[in-house]
Amino acid sequence: MRMTPQRLAVGLVVLLSAGFTISPVIVMVRSGGLAAVTVFSVVLPAFFVPHFRHVRAALRGAEPGGVTLGIVVQTIAAYAPIPLLPNGTGNWWWGTPSILLGSVLLRLRPPLALGFLVPMTVIHFAAAWSAGMPGSKFLYAFQGVTTLFITGFVIYGVTRLVVVSRELAQARTELAEAAVLRERLRISRDLHDGLGSSLTAVALKGDLARRLVRRDPAAAEAELAELVGVAREAAQDVRQVARGYREMSLTGEVHRAVALLEASGVSCRTDLADVEVSREADEALAWAVREAVTNVVRHSQATTCSISTSAHGGAVRLEVVNDRARGRAADGGGLTGLRERASGLGGSVVAERAGDGFRLVMELPAVPGTPRRRADGSRWVRRGPDAAAGDGDAAAGDPETTTGDAAVTT
Repeated sequence: MRMTPQRLAVGLVVLLSAGFTISPVIVMVRSGGLAAVTVFSVVLPAFFVPHFRHVRAALRGAEPGGVTLGIVVQTIAAYAPIPLLPNGTGNWWWGTPSILLGSVLLRLRPPLALGFLVPMTVIHFAAAWSAGMPGSKFLYAFQGVTTLFITGFVIYGVTRLVVVSRELAQARTELAEAAVLRERLRISRDLHDGLGSSLTAVALKGDLARRLVRRDPAAAEAELAELVGVAREAAQDVRQVARGYREMSLTGEVHRAVALLEASGVSCRTDLADVEVSREADEALAWAVREAVTNVVRHSQATTCSISTSAHGGAVRLEVVNDRARGRAADGGGLTGLRERASGLGGSVVAERAGDGFRLVMELPAVPGTPRRRADGSRWVRRGPDAAAGDGDAAAGDPETTTGDAAVTT
């Protein structure tokens, strides 16, 4: 049989309980005769049945409560035999209240437990003082109170230690499961955000090469060469996602976006402000450019697209606008991923119609953790995790607004 913390705790409590009662019971039965036998045939069950019920409930994680019938019965069984047994044999029973203290600490809330502890301490001190030899009464009384405290708090401490260790093990399991879930979400998000753009470029260049192969073989060959490069880049992206390391920059992603847009026949204008941001913010802005441009190519009929950044009030703002958006786009995970990235940096994501076109805006603090404010100086107000739903096709869908983990309000 494997020794578990709970079995060890139960064994220690039983050992303490038996150690404080077996010897006194034997002595009192021998000295007290039939009266002692009669008393203890009732007292022992009345004391130990509620005692072990309290210990078992505490081991199962039951919260402390108020005074119960079990505590009342156990208290009576702990003190009643002392004056009832003949020939002073009841004095041997003074170790039993020490066990009672363990049940009191486990069963009652702190204020109620203190209400029991104070009179128990006074009673023990007074009884030990009166029983002590002249000149050593204080030491004898101090020893009696110390025994009371040590026994009661050891029973309480051992039992609570088992409960705490079980809770820690459960928390460790939950943390491990949460870590696995976070890693799955990271991989899912990175694959969606990263490979979506790469595969769109592969499909675009492959279709263009197919149309050029007869009319302009040289141009078709150039497009195929670029297609191979994009495919290799996508393979590298997959390896980086698997390793959990993926470094992107806003400047590099904008250059890549311009090439993709122009290859698809969309005129692109860029206006990047000279502003310093943290590496995390720069990477989040790069992801926003990739998601927006991918959706421009896949889900719009745009002829022009602009990518711009600006700085104001300690924040950096990215805006991607195209001139022709289709109708309602199918829901996806694009905006959800952008929202998660922005939320982690204290920023916001806004996706909305702009005339016939569509606009995606990401605003982030230049330094992570700084308060979020809008361009007009009003504060961002959080409304809860479900205030806005993400739309994966930000470049083409209906108006939708999110602010990291909340909607934008003023």
